Amino acid sequence: MMTSRINPLLILFTVLVYIFLMGPLIIVLGASVSDTTYLTFPPQGLTLRWFENIFEISAFKRTIITSLELAFLATGLALLIGIPAAYALNRYRIKLPSWLSTVFVLPILVPEIVLGFSLLKSVAVGMQTPIFLTLLVGHMLLVLPYCVRVVSASLASFDFSIEEAAVSLGSPPVKTFFTIVLPNVRSGVIAAFILAFITSINDVSTSLFLTGPGVSTLPIQILAHVEQFFDPTIASVSVLLMLLTVAVMAIVERTLGLTFLAK
Repeated sequence: MMTSRINPLLILFTVLVYIFLMGPLIIVLGASVSDTTYLTFPPQGLTLRWFENIFEISAFKRTIITSLELAFLATGLALLIGIPAAYALNRYRIKLPSWLSTVFVLPILVPEIVLGFSLLKSVAVGMQTPIFLTLLVGHMLLVLPYCVRVVSASLASFDFSIEEAAVSLGSPPVKTFFTIVLPNVRSGVIAAFILAFITSINDVSTSLFLTGPGVSTLPIQILAHVEQFFDPTIASVSVLLMLLTVAVMAIVERTLGLTFLAK
């Protein structure tokens, strides 16, 4: 019986890849618990006072709430628009023009800086829209393509003859969509929500143009804090953002399982 040996170079390459991916996270985590007044690694002493400092600074508390509100609202609106759009693009792909699907990809093709400046000029200044509403529009446009594409990928493997059979048996079209179509693409909807939420809460380029007095997001507040201070508070905020991402994935794993999303 022959046994295949793993190439040592392959093992070395794999280890280097893991170091490359995990190294920055370990450095940020170590800097966040350092008992110094400046960013340093390896940490000199251990303390959690920089995590406490986050909630003692009113700007951080305010922007955390604003970022969460924006992420949930923008993702919800994007799904409300993206799910019907993805359904129409897959259900009526023969009748609809082929270029229509490209429209929903434009926010990805256009650089975020250009998108942010355009919204600043047309929505914030041109229409005198409140700052929070302008941010909401910007984040919704930013995450909409992800919602459309991910849900479309799930609908691509859906057999629409099942829906037609339900309608032929007397089920109303709207009820058929919510009871037959939507449950079959639930994994795609959840994946789209996770991707859109994480993209929104970590956005910098678009939000940089759309924030204003009294209304800002957490990433923009981090940039403003770095301009004045160089303490481990920034590393602590970064760790919180990482933990939030892990928490979202853990909730999905706990409730549905990641294997469910792979279906």
